[in-house]
Amino acid sequence: MATPARFPNLLAKPPALTHFRLMPSKQNRSGKLISFEGSEGSGKSTQIARLAAHLQKLSRDVVTVREPGGTEVGEQIRNIIVHNSKGEEMCAETELLLFAAARAQLVREVIAPALLRNTIVLSDRFLDSSTVYQGVARNLSMDPVNHINLFAVGNVMPDITVVIDVPTDVSLARIRRRASDLPDRMERENIDFYTKVREGYLVLAKGLPERFIVVDGTQPEDAVEKKIWTAIKDRLD
Repeated sequence: MATPARFPNLLAKPPALTHFRLMPSKQNRSGKLISFEGSEGSGKSTQIARLAAHLQKLSRDVVTVREPGGTEVGEQIRNIIVHNSKGEEMCAETELLLFAAARAQLVREVIAPALLRNTIVLSDRFLDSSTVYQGVARNLSMDPVNHINLFAVGNVMPDITVVIDVPTDVSLARIRRRASDLPDRMERENIDFYTKVREGYLVLAKGLPERFIVVDGTQPEDAVEKKIWTAIKDRLD
């Protein structure tokens, strides 16, 4: 199973940057950013909707966003990443920079203003996706990945990250069962790719237990919902 030794630089602290636009830090914002991570088919969208419903029952303002996307600029970038006819020719470095560009726009246009309004932001993926998908699974060096991540998000980091963990074979089976569309570019990756993705998330969660919550995504949806809500509700204030 995943160990820090297999990915020695995964938890390395990114180098300090002085050139990014200052964003709201945890000290000067009243809202919270909760990101959801996991392999394709893990059930993130379902659980984000369920968590949003719990929060709204408490009269909390909630904004949900997705990556890449969430803004007009970001949605156009998403189309390039996911559906471009030449997508199979895209190199890992281009993919990383496109994700970062969409994320930078989302942070500045949507997430940062919401956090300053005491809103809870639920994000379907955030910077940990780049660490895992492009850094681990695409085998890019962690130093530039971390540097680009930090440049894109500035001071805006998740308060809580929920990883919905499913075995790789379960993830791929769920993708195949989707009836709506043909698999997109990311969903067409092979089992080795998604094994690395899963292991990368588990290494991150083990190294940053104060931020990460890992939930068994093979459980029934109601059980997953209960586990997430139990873990999150006491961290809201």
